[in-house]
Amino acid sequence: MTAAPAAASAAAVPTLELRRLDKRFAGTHALKAVSLGFLPGEVHAIVGENGAGKSTLIKLLTGVHPKTSGSILWQGREVEFAGPQDALALGINAVHQEVVLCPHLTVAANIFLGDETTRFGLLRKREMNRRAQEILDGLGFHLPADAMLSDLTIGQQQLVATARAASRGTRFLVFDEPTGYLTRAETDQLFALIRRLHAEGVTIIYISHRMEEIFQIADRVSVLRDGQLIATHVVAETNERDLIREMVNRPLDEVHHKEEIPLGETLLEVRGLSGPGFRDVSLTVRRGEIVGLYGLIGAGRSEFVQCLFGRTHKTAGEVLLRGKAVDFRRESDAIGNGIVLLPESRRDQGLCLNLPVGFNLNLPVFHRISVAGFIQPGEERARAEKQMRDLRIVAASRSVDALTLSGGNQQKIVIGKWLNHGADLFIFDEPTVGVDVGTKAEIYKLMAALLRNGAGIILISSYLPEVHDLADTLHVFRKGRLAASFGHRGTDHESILAEAIGT
Repeated sequence: MTAAPAAASAAAVPTLELRRLDKRFAGTHALKAVSLGFLPGEVHAIVGENGAGKSTLIKLLTGVHPKTSGSILWQGREVEFAGPQDALALGINAVHQEVVLCPHLTVAANIFLGDETTRFGLLRKREMNRRAQEILDGLGFHLPADAMLSDLTIGQQQLVATARAASRGTRFLVFDEPTGYLTRAETDQLFALIRRLHAEGVTIIYISHRMEEIFQIADRVSVLRDGQLIATHVVAETNERDLIREMVNRPLDEVHHKEEIPLGETLLEVRGLSGPGFRDVSLTVRRGEIVGLYGLIGAGRSEFVQCLFGRTHKTAGEVLLRGKAVDFRRESDAIGNGIVLLPESRRDQGLCLNLPVGFNLNLPVFHRISVAGFIQPGEERARAEKQMRDLRIVAASRSVDALTLSGGNQQKIVIGKWLNHGADLFIFDEPTVGVDVGTKAEIYKLMAALLRNGAGIILISSYLPEVHDLADTLHVFRKGRLAASFGHRGTDHESILAEAIGT
């Protein structure tokens, strides 16, 4: 895809136009007089750090939040959104980074949620399954319509959300970090759909922190910073370095920050470990070392660390921690021995979203800062505020709910609560999904600080450049087993991917 279609449409009336659109929350000026037009049939990327205003902009366009001031024009006519249904009625849809569907329903039921096929008040499930399968097959998504959504991977659930949006007469479609949990094959399927919608004249907003995707799929790109529109470029006329400079407005160290840290004694040794979803895995983690785990979704990486963390039980093999055999039967056993897991889905597994930032940060240590069952408020405040300062968590105060923070700041909370706890072995499962380049650099520097202090790290990442550049030792999983192992940058991306796929 090139910028030609958008350039050719420059004289057309924008499908949707913003004129000095402004949004204020209590104590926060989230969006500041943004004026921007989205042209018919273009893919328009929006980039910016977490907290730059991207999510607020999308929520205004989809009717989730009311604007404070300014105007939204749909095909040249000013519109007001009282709620999401008003935006949906115009054909404005969004596919969010965090899947907001019903896991207890089938794929077909989710696709037709709110628009079910009935007869005499009864659901026509067979017809819905047939129609849903036709939609999925037509989009190139290889998914079973009759499967329960909860049985699918997060990436597959993302494709279901995309199918739902694409099948609803969409004329303006927003993708918010759509590839964070997708495999390479699923990403190719998504991009094929975007190109098809582009050819059909659908206007698309594409939000991603993965710069290479912007240059692969978008016609134009707009940069937001601190709630303001900084610039809009034709993609073919800009480059990644210039976009990052506009996003952060400060010198940015090498994104994949990697320090040379001497390796210490063996912290963890795994010998022939088998369990649900993986078998016969052997590896070691030394103090000061990042051990990377790469593989396609379902290859066994997450299943392996779930067993290490005590969520599932081993069926064979042994685990030695600091030279002593251990057998964790529950998560608390692992935590008590200094192993912590930062989960893939921070919203579902890593945070109490409806509770304050300070509560989340202190969750693992309340027993330490309590006397006779009562939390010591001074200690609670001091610990929370220290982590907020050290990790640069952007929040009005420690008392605001975690739900109100950006994805990058939520991830910092997940990291901060385990720093409060203190640990020797940190398991990071997809730690930078949905966070901006500046926050990524901060997370990588935090990892380096943990290593300098004698910790070891297991890093699971589906983003090959990340795990390739950061890992001292890289293990490739395929079909539940270790397929290959490499030293730091010991091979190229193509060879690693070939091992993961099995070609």
